[in-house]
Amino acid sequence: MSEKVAPVAGNRFHIDLRESGIYIAFLAIIVLFSVLTDGALLEPQNISNIIVQNSYILILAIGMILVIIAGHIDLSVGSVVAVSGAIAAVLMVNNDVPWPIALLITVACGALIGAWQGYWVAYFGIPAFIVTLAGMLVFRALTLTVLGNQGIGPFPDTVRTMANGFTNGFFGNIGLGALGGADLLSILVGLVAVAGIVISGWRTRSARISYRQGVDSLPLFILKTGSASACVLFLVVQLARFKNLPWVLVLLAVLVLGYTLVAGRTVFGRHIYAVGGNLQAARLSGVDVRKVTFWIFVNMGMLAALAGVIFAGRLNQAGPTAGNSFELDAIAAAFIGGAAVQGGVGKVAGAITGGLIMGVINNGMSLIGSPSEQVMLVKGAVLLAAVAFDVWTKRRADGSAQ
Repeated sequence: MSEKVAPVAGNRFHIDLRESGIYIAFLAIIVLFSVLTDGALLEPQNISNIIVQNSYILILAIGMILVIIAGHIDLSVGSVVAVSGAIAAVLMVNNDVPWPIALLITVACGALIGAWQGYWVAYFGIPAFIVTLAGMLVFRALTLTVLGNQGIGPFPDTVRTMANGFTNGFFGNIGLGALGGADLLSILVGLVAVAGIVISGWRTRSARISYRQGVDSLPLFILKTGSASACVLFLVVQLARFKNLPWVLVLLAVLVLGYTLVAGRTVFGRHIYAVGGNLQAARLSGVDVRKVTFWIFVNMGMLAALAGVIFAGRLNQAGPTAGNSFELDAIAAAFIGGAAVQGGVGKVAGAITGGLIMGVINNGMSLIGSPSEQVMLVKGAVLLAAVAFDVWTKRRADGSAQ
């Protein structure tokens, strides 16, 4: 008797709101503020400002999404940003240590901070909330001690360029009609990125079909891929029209690509999802839960240190108040980007989108002259709505499964 094979659901035209809702919401927010600002939101210089001004939050969001997927939280990242900037300033400014060596030492210090906190969480069993809350206080105190309660600067030109600078126009500008001129190299980079999106999406779809798994219909696949490609190309063209690609965007692209591959294509990434999805099942499956937990905090410390150098380079000074509330912005970016409260769910791209939503709200409301209290009110409402939507979709899925 032959075994029946389930048909491939390749003809469905259905949008998963839990997966795609964040991107639809992001597009709606952009359209709303574009109208309210008479198009100023999408001006080349303003787009560049949004990316540069939120780069350190986006770096933190990459690490925070992995921590939250594993079912933990990190409240100390703002203080780690501050102490890392202080360490970098002491090395580069006060002791004239070459910036590459100083950067490596600073990131290594961030890794040690993450290892310290990861040890207490993973091997001593103290909840991450308590450990990182203590870390928030301890590392802020260390920042004040290292800096002597005063700012240290200026930083070397290379560090400032990394935080605020732009790639050179190697191939010169080309005419784009009504759009104006744009650097050819930046346009080529955008085309490569679009090709990567199309190829990656097609390979994923083909793999799911080969395993007899459900996939989007071809028209819906083309719509999703085409929309993502159009957004990327529009972003690159606008940036190329201003001062080309910001160096922090290049850094972010490398981090997003690398961590997306780690989270989705490696054993360690699958273990992170397993630990957050069902801790007991992960243990019974042979996952070293303590090791996974330890290393995600080490990773968070390294990314926080990198964000600290970027932030200090942007301000051209390491200050005692650096990083205030950064942990809240990073956590909000992860949850708005689709991370589940209970863990086990989330994507790096979603966290980046969540961080950009917060950045667009800040920027858009600033352009229309809204006071700071209204900005905080809207950001709080967006965070609450995102978490409520996650809880609602989970309950709906659980109800349909019964």
